[in-house]
Amino acid sequence: MIKDRIMEHYDVLIIGGGPAAITIAKMTGQLMKTGMIRPEDHSMIYCAMPYAIEKVLPFEKTLKKDQIVEETGTVLIRDRASQVDFSLKEVTCETGLKVSYKQLVIATGAVPIVPPVPGADLRGVMTFKTEDDLRKLISLSEKGLSKAVVIGAGAIGIELAQAFNHVGVETHLVDMAERVLPSMLDPDMGSEVEEELIRLGINLHLRSGLVKIEGNEYAESVILNDGKKIILDSLDTCSAGGDGPEVKGIVVFAVGMRPETELVAGSGIMTGKEGIIVDENMRTSIPDVYAVGDCVQFKSGITGDTVPGRLATNAVPMGRVCARNILGEADGYQGFYNGAATKIGEFFAGSTGLNEHSAKGSFELITGNSELTTIFPNMPNTKKVRMKLLADRNTMKIVGAQIVSGLPVTDKLDIITLAIQNGLTVSQIRNLSYSSQPYQSYYPANNLIVAAADNMMKKLEAVIV
Repeated sequence: MIKDRIMEHYDVLIIGGGPAAITIAKMTGQLMKTGMIRPEDHSMIYCAMPYAIEKVLPFEKTLKKDQIVEETGTVLIRDRASQVDFSLKEVTCETGLKVSYKQLVIATGAVPIVPPVPGADLRGVMTFKTEDDLRKLISLSEKGLSKAVVIGAGAIGIELAQAFNHVGVETHLVDMAERVLPSMLDPDMGSEVEEELIRLGINLHLRSGLVKIEGNEYAESVILNDGKKIILDSLDTCSAGGDGPEVKGIVVFAVGMRPETELVAGSGIMTGKEGIIVDENMRTSIPDVYAVGDCVQFKSGITGDTVPGRLATNAVPMGRVCARNILGEADGYQGFYNGAATKIGEFFAGSTGLNEHSAKGSFELITGNSELTTIFPNMPNTKKVRMKLLADRNTMKIVGAQIVSGLPVTDKLDIITLAIQNGLTVSQIRNLSYSSQPYQSYYPANNLIVAAADNMMKKLEAVIV
């Protein structure tokens, strides 16, 4: 059911329509009168967006159906919250609608970062987050777009670059880091990924910072701090479909997200650099007000330090914890472990926990490496898989892992995340009891995780001797 401009009171009022918000609606909608204020036409499956450009799936498959919310009994309010009066427990929307609540959940998400570089406001320069962004990029690519410069070689930047490349757009991928996926893979784990992007035909510009974007009305060239100039205006122009005049080439920022906290600015609610401050129950500094998902600031489940954690796989568990507390079931969120994965051509890559850079200042690390095959080596179509396991040298507790493989890696990463969550040591994971089958694993003689733990212990023993 969809309500518009009707004064209502809700036991639970959710502002936002992303993964955390939907999770809460599913858990409270049948038990408490729940409302959701969502300004967007649709909730998006963000991870799927690059694959719609690539034509792996149709645009419509990136949209979540409103039925997901409505079938829970939650009332979907198509409006944008513009003001919250915490003393009156009332939310005012852009249309003038006022909605009161008993308990409020702020799930306003995050917005893309646009670096303050000259030319960032030119036509043809954009970010990649919304339904409108996706529609525009699909339209441009279908109408003959010839060149795209993607700024940021994280997972989204890499997936977007591959999508453009796949549909015949000359693609340049730019990042200041030494390697692609700098937050996911240490340099010694990223070589295959980088080589694969080059093999696909993507132009890599690493260790290259963006200085400025040149042009008059439109972006015409990109200037990097190593002196390189990527020309956009020498290409065939293409219509921007409803965007007025012609666009000559595009620059897309994929350099990260910042919390969307404008709604509560100056309200007295406690915020930090990474978002709205919450406790382990997802409660804010204001009574009866919770916050979840990409708009919140929280800690690492490993170090206890404040760290970014803007992943759907963090937002959903936060939503569950929040809903349980609203329903009277005491529960606490442990923190971010930031398990994440992506696909690069023929390779799958992912990580969980800390890498060597993020562990600095918190742990003295010891690492272990393993390399096996994804299935029995004597079977057809076998592929290589590599793992890097990281542990605290003082306690020998596992603190992170990275995997690059010819097959999906999330199942193995989740095992390591569970080990980190439960404080398992290298010795304990070295004794992992595992399964084996010719089409699904290496020989029974070894296991990727066990082999990495074994390698780490041998390094330690060598130092002791």
